[in-house]
Amino acid sequence: MNRAELARVLVALGCPELKSEEMAGQLQKRACQLAQDSGRTEEDALAHLLSLMRQGWAARERGW
Repeated sequence: MNRAELARVLVALGCPELKSEEMAGQLQKRACQLAQDSGRTEEDALAHLLSLMRQGWAARERGW
């Protein structure tokens, strides 16, 4: 997934559009780090991080 595609996914999950490109780059970098550190694939690491972000935005919308 390229950075622009990831930015669109982030916006769909609740990320502010103005920050989506920057966050996409940070997320890709972190997914690469996780993959190297844990032995999982970059795709798996990215899916894990997206899930965490989705949960965080959902909680924030509920006021938690």
